Amino acid sequence: MSGSAAPNGGAWPEVWDQIADVIVVGAGFAGFAAAASAARAGAAVAIFEKMPQYGGNSVRNLGDYAAWDDGAHRRAAAGLGADSAERHAAEALAAGQHYGDPELAAIMARAAPAALDWMVAEGGLRLREALHRQGSSAYRMHLADSGRDYVEALRGMALRHGARLTTDARLVRIWRDPAGPVRGVRLETAEGRRDTRARRGIVLATGGFAADVAMRRAFRPILSDAYNTTNHPGATGEVIRLAQAIGADALHLAFIEVHPFADPDTGALDTATLFALRLRRHGSIVVSRTGQRIVNELAPHDAVSQAAVATGQRPTYTVFTEAMLAQMAEPETAAELAGALSGGRVIRAASLDDLAGAIAIPAAGLAATARRFSGFIAAGRDADFSRPLTPTMPPLTSGPCYAIPHWPAVHFTAGGLRIDARAQVIDLQGTPIPRLYAAGEVTGGIHGMGRVGGNSTTAPIVFGRIAGAAAAAER
Repeated sequence: MSGSAAPNGGAWPEVWDQIADVIVVGAGFAGFAAAASAARAGAAVAIFEKMPQYGGNSVRNLGDYAAWDDGAHRRAAAGLGADSAERHAAEALAAGQHYGDPELAAIMARAAPAALDWMVAEGGLRLREALHRQGSSAYRMHLADSGRDYVEALRGMALRHGARLTTDARLVRIWRDPAGPVRGVRLETAEGRRDTRARRGIVLATGGFAADVAMRRAFRPILSDAYNTTNHPGATGEVIRLAQAIGADALHLAFIEVHPFADPDTGALDTATLFALRLRRHGSIVVSRTGQRIVNELAPHDAVSQAAVATGQRPTYTVFTEAMLAQMAEPETAAELAGALSGGRVIRAASLDDLAGAIAIPAAGLAATARRFSGFIAAGRDADFSRPLTPTMPPLTSGPCYAIPHWPAVHFTAGGLRIDARAQVIDLQGTPIPRLYAAGEVTGGIHGMGRVGGNSTTAPIVFGRIAGAAAAAER
Protein backbone atom coordinates (compact mmCIF):
# COMPACT_ATOMS: atom_id res chain seq x y z
CA MET A 1 0.00 0.00 0.00
CA SER A 2 1.28 3.50 -0.70
CA GLY A 3 0.49 7.03 0.43
CA SER A 4 2.57 10.16 1.05
CA ALA A 5 5.25 11.34 -1.36
CA ALA A 6 8.68 9.87 -0.76
CA PRO A 7 11.71 12.18 -0.78
CA ASN A 8 13.49 9.91 -3.28
CA GLY A 9 10.58 9.76 -5.71
CA GLY A 10 7.43 7.68 -5.75
CA ALA A 11 5.48 7.39 -2.51
CA TRP A 12 6.26 6.05 0.92
CA PRO A 13 4.15 3.15 2.04
CA GLU A 14 1.26 4.54 4.07
CA VAL A 15 0.92 1.20 5.81
CA TRP A 16 3.73 -1.35 5.95
CA ASP A 17 2.53 -4.85 5.13
CA GLN A 18 5.17 -6.37 7.40
CA ILE A 19 7.75 -5.19 9.93
CA ALA A 20 10.96 -6.95 10.96
CA ASP A 21 14.10 -5.93 12.80
CA VAL A 22 16.36 -7.19 10.02
CA ILE A 23 15.43 -7.92 6.42
CA VAL A 24 17.64 -10.37 4.52
CA VAL A 25 17.17 -10.55 0.75
CA GLY A 26 18.49 -13.83 -0.66
CA ALA A 27 18.56 -17.35 0.75
CA GLY A 28 21.95 -18.88 -0.02
CA PHE A 29 25.27 -18.98 1.84
CA ALA A 30 25.38 -15.25 2.60
CA GLY A 31 21.67 -14.81 3.28
CA PHE A 32 21.29 -17.69 5.68
CA ALA A 33 24.58 -16.81 7.41
CA ALA A 34 23.32 -13.24 7.89
CA ALA A 35 19.92 -14.45 9.09
CA ALA A 36 21.44 -16.96 11.52
CA SER A 37 23.81 -14.34 12.91
CA ALA A 38 21.12 -11.66 13.28
CA ALA A 39 18.52 -14.01 14.73
CA ARG A 40 21.03 -15.45 17.18
CA ALA A 41 21.62 -11.88 18.38
CA GLY A 42 17.92 -11.56 19.18
CA ALA A 43 16.64 -9.75 16.08
CA ALA A 44 13.35 -10.61 14.40
CA VAL A 45 14.53 -11.62 10.93
CA ALA A 46 12.58 -11.85 7.68
CA ILE A 47 14.31 -13.63 4.77
CA PHE A 48 13.00 -13.07 1.24
CA GLU A 49 13.98 -15.23 -1.74
CA LYS A 50 12.77 -14.47 -5.25
CA MET A 51 12.93 -18.05 -6.50
CA PRO A 52 10.38 -20.76 -5.59
CA GLN A 53 13.08 -22.63 -3.67
CA TYR A 54 15.91 -21.49 -1.42
CA GLY A 55 19.61 -22.12 -2.02
CA GLY A 56 20.37 -20.38 -5.31
CA ASN A 57 23.88 -21.09 -6.56
CA SER A 58 24.94 -22.19 -3.09
CA VAL A 59 23.25 -25.58 -3.40
CA ARG A 60 25.09 -26.09 -6.71
CA ASN A 61 28.42 -25.49 -5.00
CA LEU A 62 30.82 -28.45 -4.89
CA GLY A 63 31.25 -28.26 -1.13
CA ASP A 64 34.72 -26.71 -0.81
CA TYR A 65 35.48 -24.15 1.90
CA ALA A 66 38.89 -22.49 2.34
CA ALA A 67 40.12 -22.10 5.92
CA TRP A 68 43.71 -22.15 7.13
CA ASP A 69 42.66 -24.02 10.29
CA ASP A 70 39.62 -25.53 12.00
CA GLY A 71 38.59 -26.65 15.46
CA ALA A 72 39.79 -30.19 14.84
CA HIS A 73 43.13 -28.93 13.44
CA ARG A 74 42.87 -31.39 10.53
CA ARG A 75 45.84 -30.02 8.61
CA ALA A 76 48.22 -30.21 11.54
CA ALA A 77 46.91 -33.63 12.59
CA ALA A 78 47.56 -35.00 9.09
CA GLY A 79 51.05 -33.48 8.94
CA LEU A 80 50.21 -31.44 5.84
CA GLY A 81 52.56 -28.54 6.46
CA ALA A 82 52.12 -24.98 7.61
CA ASP A 83 49.46 -22.40 6.84
CA SER A 84 48.23 -19.14 8.33
CA ALA A 85 45.59 -16.46 7.92
CA GLU A 86 48.25 -14.17 6.45
CA ARG A 87 49.19 -16.76 3.85
CA HIS A 88 45.54 -17.38 2.97
CA ALA A 89 44.91 -13.64 2.50
CA ALA A 90 48.10 -13.14 0.49
CA GLU A 91 47.20 -15.93 -1.92
CA ALA A 92 43.67 -14.58 -2.31
CA LEU A 93 45.07 -11.18 -3.27
CA ALA A 94 47.63 -12.69 -5.65
CA ALA A 95 44.95 -14.79 -7.38
CA GLY A 96 42.97 -11.59 -7.95
CA GLN A 97 46.00 -9.82 -9.46
CA HIS A 98 45.96 -7.57 -6.36
CA TYR A 99 42.70 -5.87 -7.33
CA GLY A 100 41.09 -7.17 -4.15
CA ASP A 101 40.89 -5.04 -1.02
CA PRO A 102 43.62 -6.21 1.40
CA GLU A 103 41.46 -5.39 4.43
CA LEU A 104 38.55 -7.49 3.18
CA ALA A 105 40.84 -10.37 2.18
CA ALA A 106 42.44 -10.32 5.64
CA ILE A 107 39.04 -10.35 7.36
CA MET A 108 37.91 -13.30 5.23
CA ALA A 109 41.04 -15.29 6.00
CA ARG A 110 41.13 -14.53 9.74
CA ALA A 111 37.43 -15.29 10.25
CA ALA A 112 37.26 -18.40 8.06
CA PRO A 113 38.06 -20.99 10.77
CA ALA A 114 35.61 -19.52 13.28
CA ALA A 115 32.79 -19.42 10.73
CA LEU A 116 33.48 -23.04 9.78
CA ASP A 117 33.50 -24.17 13.40
CA TRP A 118 30.27 -22.22 13.95
CA MET A 119 28.51 -24.27 11.28
CA VAL A 120 29.91 -27.52 12.65
CA ALA A 121 29.04 -26.78 16.29
CA GLU A 122 25.67 -25.09 15.85
CA GLY A 123 24.52 -26.30 12.45
CA GLY A 124 25.66 -29.92 12.53
CA LEU A 125 27.79 -29.52 9.41
CA ARG A 126 29.72 -32.71 8.58
CA LEU A 127 33.14 -32.35 6.97
CA ARG A 128 35.33 -34.94 5.32
CA GLU A 129 38.58 -35.59 7.11
CA ALA A 130 40.82 -35.21 4.04
CA LEU A 131 42.00 -31.72 3.05
CA HIS A 132 42.89 -30.51 -0.45
CA ARG A 133 44.82 -27.69 -2.04
CA GLN A 134 42.92 -26.95 -5.28
CA GLY A 135 45.05 -24.09 -6.55
CA SER A 136 46.46 -22.89 -3.23
CA SER A 137 49.92 -23.61 -1.87
CA ALA A 138 48.58 -25.06 1.39
CA TYR A 139 46.09 -27.74 2.37
CA ARG A 140 43.27 -25.45 3.48
CA MET A 141 40.38 -26.77 1.39
CA HIS A 142 37.77 -28.34 3.66
CA LEU A 143 35.08 -30.41 1.96
CA ALA A 144 31.48 -31.25 2.72
CA ASP A 145 29.58 -33.56 0.37
CA SER A 146 28.10 -30.54 -1.44
CA GLY A 147 27.23 -26.90 -1.01
CA ARG A 148 23.77 -27.89 0.15
CA ASP A 149 25.36 -29.16 3.39
CA TYR A 150 26.44 -25.61 4.29
CA VAL A 151 23.09 -24.19 3.21
CA GLU A 152 21.13 -26.63 5.36
CA ALA A 153 23.39 -26.05 8.36
CA LEU A 154 22.94 -22.27 8.13
CA ARG A 155 19.23 -22.48 7.33
CA GLY A 156 18.65 -24.70 10.33
CA MET A 157 20.50 -22.27 12.57
CA ALA A 158 18.52 -19.28 11.26
CA LEU A 159 15.11 -20.94 11.61
CA ARG A 160 15.85 -22.32 15.06
CA HIS A 161 16.51 -18.77 16.24
CA GLY A 162 13.20 -17.57 14.80
CA ALA A 163 14.03 -16.26 11.33
CA ARG A 164 11.17 -16.60 8.84
CA LEU A 165 11.68 -17.46 5.16
CA THR A 166 9.40 -16.35 2.31
CA THR A 167 10.03 -17.62 -1.22
CA ASP A 168 8.62 -16.28 -4.51
CA ALA A 169 9.30 -12.75 -3.26
CA ARG A 170 11.20 -10.59 -5.74
CA LEU A 171 12.81 -7.33 -4.62
CA VAL A 172 11.70 -4.41 -6.82
CA ARG A 173 12.64 -1.41 -4.68
CA ILE A 174 14.73 -0.34 -1.70
CA TRP A 175 13.17 2.49 0.32
CA ARG A 176 15.70 5.08 1.44
CA ASP A 177 15.67 8.61 2.83
CA PRO A 178 17.86 10.89 0.68
CA ALA A 179 21.40 10.73 2.10
CA GLY A 180 19.88 8.90 5.06
CA PRO A 181 19.11 5.35 6.14
CA VAL A 182 17.26 2.67 4.25
CA ARG A 183 13.77 2.13 5.62
CA GLY A 184 12.50 -1.04 3.96
CA VAL A 185 11.90 -2.93 0.74
CA ARG A 186 9.14 -3.47 -1.80
CA LEU A 187 8.58 -7.03 -3.00
CA GLU A 188 6.54 -8.63 -5.74
CA THR A 189 4.92 -11.80 -4.44
CA ALA A 190 2.26 -14.24 -5.55
CA GLU A 191 -0.20 -12.23 -3.45
CA GLY A 192 0.84 -8.95 -5.05
CA ARG A 193 3.07 -6.06 -4.08
CA ARG A 194 4.16 -5.94 -0.43
CA ASP A 195 6.19 -3.38 1.51
CA THR A 196 8.27 -4.49 4.47
CA ARG A 197 9.86 -2.15 6.97
CA ALA A 198 13.23 -2.83 8.64
CA ARG A 199 13.53 -1.48 12.18
CA ARG A 200 17.28 -2.03 12.29
CA GLY A 201 18.81 -2.93 8.92
CA ILE A 202 18.69 -4.62 5.53
CA VAL A 203 21.16 -7.23 4.25
CA LEU A 204 21.41 -7.79 0.48
CA ALA A 205 22.58 -11.34 -0.28
CA THR A 206 21.13 -11.97 -3.73
CA GLY A 207 24.14 -13.36 -5.58
CA GLY A 208 25.67 -12.35 -8.88
CA PHE A 209 24.60 -11.93 -12.50
CA ALA A 210 26.19 -14.80 -14.43
CA ALA A 211 22.79 -15.87 -15.79
CA ASP A 212 22.00 -12.38 -17.10
CA VAL A 213 23.50 -12.34 -20.58
CA ALA A 214 22.79 -8.65 -21.19
CA MET A 215 24.36 -7.57 -17.90
CA ARG A 216 27.49 -9.68 -18.24
CA ARG A 217 27.94 -8.53 -21.86
CA ALA A 218 27.70 -4.92 -20.68
CA PHE A 219 31.03 -5.53 -18.92
CA ARG A 220 32.53 -8.48 -20.87
CA PRO A 221 31.07 -8.37 -24.40
CA ILE A 222 32.60 -11.74 -25.35
CA LEU A 223 30.39 -13.56 -22.83
CA SER A 224 27.41 -13.94 -25.13
CA ASP A 225 24.68 -16.56 -24.98
CA ALA A 226 27.11 -18.89 -26.79
CA TYR A 227 28.47 -19.59 -23.31
CA ASN A 228 26.54 -21.75 -20.89
CA THR A 229 26.41 -20.77 -17.25
CA THR A 230 26.83 -22.87 -14.15
CA ASN A 231 24.43 -20.57 -12.33
CA HIS A 232 20.77 -21.01 -11.51
CA PRO A 233 18.33 -18.95 -13.63
CA GLY A 234 17.72 -16.40 -10.87
CA ALA A 235 21.31 -15.07 -10.90
CA THR A 236 20.34 -11.94 -12.82
CA GLY A 237 21.88 -9.03 -10.90
CA GLU A 238 18.93 -6.64 -10.72
CA VAL A 239 19.54 -5.98 -7.01
CA ILE A 240 22.89 -4.41 -7.86
CA ARG A 241 20.98 -1.97 -10.08
CA LEU A 242 18.35 -1.33 -7.38
CA ALA A 243 21.09 -0.53 -4.86
CA GLN A 244 22.81 1.75 -7.37
CA ALA A 245 19.49 3.59 -7.78
CA ILE A 246 19.69 4.68 -4.12
CA GLY A 247 23.32 5.75 -4.41
CA ALA A 248 25.34 2.57 -3.82
CA ASP A 249 28.75 2.27 -5.42
CA ALA A 250 29.84 -0.84 -7.35
CA LEU A 251 33.21 -2.10 -8.52
CA HIS A 252 34.95 -4.86 -10.49
CA LEU A 253 31.86 -5.65 -12.56
CA ALA A 254 34.01 -6.76 -15.50
CA PHE A 255 35.74 -9.45 -13.42
CA ILE A 256 33.70 -12.46 -14.49
CA GLU A 257 35.06 -15.98 -14.06
CA VAL A 258 34.47 -18.72 -16.58
CA HIS A 259 34.76 -22.23 -15.11
CA PRO A 260 36.86 -24.54 -17.30
CA PHE A 261 35.45 -27.90 -16.17
CA ALA A 262 31.67 -27.61 -16.62
CA ASP A 263 29.56 -30.18 -18.43
CA PRO A 264 30.10 -29.34 -22.13
CA ASP A 265 26.40 -29.80 -22.93
CA THR A 266 24.60 -28.22 -19.97
CA GLY A 267 27.20 -26.00 -18.29
CA ALA A 268 26.50 -27.69 -14.95
CA LEU A 269 29.08 -28.41 -12.27
CA ASP A 270 28.91 -32.00 -11.11
CA THR A 271 30.93 -34.85 -9.63
CA ALA A 272 33.03 -35.06 -12.79
CA THR A 273 33.91 -31.38 -12.36
CA LEU A 274 35.07 -32.11 -8.85
CA PHE A 275 37.28 -34.95 -10.08
CA ALA A 276 38.81 -32.67 -12.72
CA LEU A 277 39.60 -30.12 -10.01
CA ARG A 278 41.02 -32.53 -7.42
CA LEU A 279 43.07 -34.71 -9.78
CA ARG A 280 45.21 -31.82 -10.96
CA ARG A 281 47.38 -32.11 -7.84
CA HIS A 282 47.92 -35.82 -8.60
CA GLY A 283 49.14 -35.32 -12.16
CA SER A 284 46.12 -35.15 -14.48
CA ILE A 285 46.48 -33.13 -17.67
CA VAL A 286 44.09 -31.06 -19.78
CA VAL A 287 44.21 -31.74 -23.52
CA SER A 288 42.50 -30.51 -26.66
CA ARG A 289 40.76 -32.53 -29.36
CA THR A 290 44.21 -33.07 -30.92
CA GLY A 291 45.54 -34.66 -27.72
CA GLN A 292 47.87 -31.75 -26.89
CA ARG A 293 48.24 -30.16 -23.47
CA ILE A 294 46.95 -26.61 -23.56
CA VAL A 295 47.76 -25.01 -20.19
CA ASN A 296 49.29 -25.20 -16.73
CA GLU A 297 46.48 -27.24 -15.20
CA LEU A 298 46.95 -25.56 -11.81
CA ALA A 299 46.53 -22.07 -13.27
CA PRO A 300 43.54 -19.95 -12.20
CA HIS A 301 40.20 -20.90 -13.72
CA ASP A 302 40.12 -17.96 -16.12
CA ALA A 303 43.51 -18.91 -17.57
CA VAL A 304 42.47 -22.54 -18.07
CA SER A 305 39.16 -21.41 -19.61
CA GLN A 306 40.83 -18.98 -22.00
CA ALA A 307 43.23 -21.70 -23.13
CA ALA A 308 40.29 -24.02 -23.86
CA VAL A 309 38.36 -21.40 -25.83
CA ALA A 310 41.52 -20.55 -27.78
CA THR A 311 41.63 -24.11 -29.17
CA GLY A 312 38.34 -23.55 -30.96
CA GLN A 313 37.64 -27.25 -30.46
CA ARG A 314 34.88 -28.31 -28.11
CA PRO A 315 35.22 -30.09 -25.69
CA THR A 316 38.53 -30.26 -23.89
CA TYR A 317 39.42 -33.24 -21.68
CA THR A 318 41.01 -33.98 -18.33
CA VAL A 319 43.04 -37.20 -18.69
CA PHE A 320 44.19 -39.25 -15.70
CA THR A 321 45.03 -42.79 -14.61
CA GLU A 322 43.98 -45.35 -12.03
CA ALA A 323 47.15 -44.65 -10.05
CA MET A 324 46.13 -41.01 -9.65
CA LEU A 325 42.72 -42.06 -8.37
CA ALA A 326 44.41 -44.28 -5.79
CA GLN A 327 46.32 -41.29 -4.46
CA MET A 328 43.09 -39.48 -3.64
CA ALA A 329 42.47 -42.19 -1.00
CA GLU A 330 39.03 -40.98 0.10
CA PRO A 331 36.18 -43.28 1.14
CA GLU A 332 33.76 -41.44 -1.14
CA THR A 333 35.90 -41.72 -4.29
CA ALA A 334 34.76 -45.15 -5.48
CA ALA A 335 31.04 -44.36 -5.20
CA GLU A 336 31.43 -40.94 -6.81
CA LEU A 337 33.45 -42.40 -9.70
CA ALA A 338 30.90 -45.17 -10.26
CA GLY A 339 28.13 -42.60 -10.55
CA ALA A 340 30.12 -40.45 -12.98
CA LEU A 341 31.00 -43.49 -15.11
CA SER A 342 27.42 -44.72 -15.27
CA GLY A 343 26.22 -41.25 -16.20
CA GLY A 344 28.74 -40.99 -19.04
CA ARG A 345 30.52 -37.97 -17.59
CA VAL A 346 33.74 -39.97 -17.09
CA ILE A 347 35.09 -42.35 -19.77
CA ARG A 348 37.25 -45.33 -18.80
CA ALA A 349 39.53 -47.47 -21.02
CA ALA A 350 42.16 -50.13 -20.48
CA SER A 351 44.94 -48.16 -22.13
CA LEU A 352 45.75 -44.69 -23.38
CA ASP A 353 45.26 -45.78 -27.01
CA ASP A 354 41.85 -47.24 -26.18
CA LEU A 355 40.92 -44.03 -24.36
CA ALA A 356 41.87 -41.95 -27.38
CA GLY A 357 39.58 -44.10 -29.51
CA ALA A 358 36.73 -43.79 -27.02
CA ILE A 359 36.84 -39.99 -27.08
CA ALA A 360 37.73 -39.71 -30.79
CA ILE A 361 41.07 -37.93 -30.55
CA PRO A 362 44.35 -38.94 -32.27
CA ALA A 363 46.00 -41.77 -30.33
CA ALA A 364 49.49 -40.77 -31.48
CA GLY A 365 49.02 -37.20 -30.30
CA LEU A 366 47.71 -38.24 -26.87
CA ALA A 367 50.48 -40.82 -26.44
CA ALA A 368 53.18 -38.31 -27.31
CA THR A 369 51.71 -35.80 -24.85
CA ALA A 370 51.57 -38.42 -22.09
CA ARG A 371 55.18 -39.47 -22.65
CA ARG A 372 56.38 -35.89 -22.65
CA PHE A 373 54.54 -34.99 -19.45
CA SER A 374 55.69 -38.18 -17.73
CA GLY A 375 59.24 -37.12 -18.57
CA PHE A 376 58.58 -33.75 -16.93
CA ILE A 377 57.43 -35.55 -13.76
CA ALA A 378 60.61 -37.62 -13.70
CA ALA A 379 62.74 -34.50 -14.22
CA GLY A 380 60.74 -32.43 -11.73
CA ARG A 381 60.19 -29.61 -14.21
CA ASP A 382 57.37 -28.74 -16.62
CA ALA A 383 59.21 -27.30 -19.62
CA ASP A 384 55.98 -26.39 -21.42
CA PHE A 385 53.85 -24.52 -18.87
CA SER A 386 55.92 -24.31 -15.66
CA ARG A 387 53.37 -26.26 -13.67
CA PRO A 388 54.49 -27.25 -10.16
CA LEU A 389 55.27 -30.99 -10.10
CA THR A 390 55.86 -33.47 -7.30
CA PRO A 391 57.75 -36.79 -7.43
CA THR A 392 54.64 -38.62 -6.16
CA MET A 393 52.75 -37.92 -9.38
CA PRO A 394 52.35 -41.19 -11.31
CA PRO A 395 53.39 -41.31 -14.97
CA LEU A 396 50.61 -41.15 -17.54
CA THR A 397 51.81 -44.21 -19.44
CA SER A 398 50.01 -47.00 -17.53
CA GLY A 399 46.30 -47.87 -17.64
CA PRO A 400 43.51 -48.04 -16.85
CA CYS A 401 43.01 -44.50 -18.11
CA TYR A 402 40.15 -42.02 -17.82
CA ALA A 403 38.90 -38.85 -19.51
CA ILE A 404 36.45 -36.15 -18.42
CA PRO A 405 35.01 -33.97 -21.20
CA HIS A 406 34.37 -30.34 -20.26
CA TRP A 407 33.95 -26.84 -21.64
CA PRO A 408 34.02 -23.38 -20.05
CA ALA A 409 30.82 -21.89 -18.64
CA VAL A 410 30.25 -18.50 -17.03
CA HIS A 411 30.54 -19.28 -13.36
CA PHE A 412 31.25 -16.40 -10.99
CA THR A 413 30.91 -12.61 -11.03
CA ALA A 414 33.55 -11.15 -8.72
CA GLY A 415 32.23 -7.59 -8.93
CA GLY A 416 29.27 -5.96 -7.22
CA LEU A 417 28.39 -3.53 -4.46
CA ARG A 418 31.24 -1.88 -2.58
CA ILE A 419 31.32 -2.79 1.13
CA ASP A 420 33.52 -1.97 4.11
CA ALA A 421 34.92 -4.13 6.89
CA ARG A 422 31.48 -4.27 8.57
CA ALA A 423 29.87 -5.39 5.29
CA GLN A 424 28.11 -2.02 5.08
CA VAL A 425 27.32 -0.78 1.57
CA ILE A 426 29.30 2.30 0.48
CA ASP A 427 27.83 5.09 -1.62
CA LEU A 428 29.36 7.01 -4.51
CA GLN A 429 30.92 9.54 -2.13
CA GLY A 430 32.66 6.80 -0.15
CA THR A 431 30.24 7.02 2.78
CA PRO A 432 28.45 4.02 4.30
CA ILE A 433 24.73 3.94 3.55
CA PRO A 434 23.08 3.82 6.97
CA ARG A 435 21.52 0.45 7.87
CA LEU A 436 22.31 -1.17 4.49
CA TYR A 437 24.60 -4.22 4.39
CA ALA A 438 25.56 -6.76 1.74
CA ALA A 439 27.42 -10.05 1.49
CA GLY A 440 28.18 -12.73 -1.06
CA GLU A 441 28.36 -12.50 -4.82
CA VAL A 442 26.24 -9.34 -4.89
CA THR A 443 29.35 -7.57 -3.55
CA GLY A 444 32.72 -6.78 -5.11
CA GLY A 445 36.19 -5.96 -3.87
CA ILE A 446 37.10 -9.18 -2.07
CA HIS A 447 38.39 -11.44 -4.85
CA GLY A 448 39.64 -9.02 -7.47
CA MET A 449 40.24 -10.34 -10.98
CA GLY A 450 40.28 -14.01 -9.96
CA ARG A 451 39.99 -16.23 -6.93
CA VAL A 452 41.35 -19.35 -5.31
CA GLY A 453 38.89 -22.23 -5.12
CA GLY A 454 36.92 -22.39 -1.89
CA ASN A 455 36.96 -18.65 -1.24
CA SER A 456 33.62 -18.31 -3.02
CA THR A 457 32.13 -20.35 -0.16
CA THR A 458 34.19 -18.78 2.61
CA ALA A 459 33.63 -15.12 1.68
CA PRO A 460 29.80 -15.11 1.62
CA ILE A 461 29.55 -17.06 4.87
CA VAL A 462 32.13 -14.92 6.68
CA PHE A 463 30.70 -11.60 5.49
CA GLY A 464 27.10 -12.80 5.79
CA ARG A 465 27.81 -13.55 9.44
CA ILE A 466 29.38 -10.10 9.86
CA ALA A 467 26.52 -8.33 8.06
CA GLY A 468 23.82 -10.06 10.08
CA ALA A 469 25.46 -9.21 13.40
CA ALA A 470 26.01 -5.59 12.35
CA ALA A 471 22.42 -5.17 11.16
CA ALA A 472 21.07 -6.70 14.37
CA ALA A 473 23.21 -4.31 16.42
CA GLU A 474 21.64 -1.21 14.84
CA ARG A 475 19.51 0.78 17.29
